[in-house]
Amino acid sequence: MDGVIVRRVIPSDNSCLFNAVGYVMDHDKKKAPELRQVIAATVASDPQKYCEAFLGKPNAEYCNWILDSEKWGGAIELAILADYYGREIAAYDIQTTRCDLYGQESNYSERVMLIYDGLHYDALVMSPVEDAPEEFDQTIFAVQPNRSIGPVERLALNFVKDQQRKRSYTDTSKFTLRCGVCQIGVVGQKEAIEHAQATGHVNFQEYR
Repeated sequence: MDGVIVRRVIPSDNSCLFNAVGYVMDHDKKKAPELRQVIAATVASDPQKYCEAFLGKPNAEYCNWILDSEKWGGAIELAILADYYGREIAAYDIQTTRCDLYGQESNYSERVMLIYDGLHYDALVMSPVEDAPEEFDQTIFAVQPNRSIGPVERLALNFVKDQQRKRSYTDTSKFTLRCGVCQIGVVGQKEAIEHAQATGHVNFQEYR
C-alpha cells in the first residue's frame, strides 16, 4: 500500500475535537458549530439515555454547555458523532498509544482516525507523500471482516508510537497552566478543574 500517515493540525480554539471530526468525515475544518448542534439535539432527544449520571450534569444544562464554543469535547461527543456519521472513530492517545474506538458495536463499514495529545485533537490521514496537499488526503478507511482497516492500522500505530517517542503529548497530571482570566497558575488537570469550578474561569493556557 503506497502512502504515509500524516497528522493534519486542527486550530487550538477549544473546538478541535469537532473540527478534527469534521475534517476526517467531510474534509471541513469548520464544522464545530454544526456538530455541537447535532450533539445537543441528540442528547435532548433521549433524556433517559443521556441522563445526569451519564453526562455529569442535567440534560438541558449539558445541551447549553456543549453549544458553548469554549467547551471541549471528549468521549461522549465522539460516541455520538460516530453514530451520527455511521462510521467508527478511532482516537489514538499519544501518551499511552492506546486506541479508543467509538461506534464499534454498530459494525459500521468505515473508519476515520484522530490523534490526541492529552489536550488537543488532530486528524490522522493517509497521504500519497509527506507534504502532499490536503486535497489528496484519504480520511475514510474500509473496515475489513476482521474489524481492522488492514495495513493502515499498523502504519497509524507506528506513527503514534513515533509521536510518543518524541514526547509530542502533554502529561495532564503534571502540566502547568495559567488561568487566562486571573493569571493564577495551576498544576495538572485536577487543579484546573477545581479552579474552574471555584471561579467559573475556563480559559487556560499552557505555560512552562
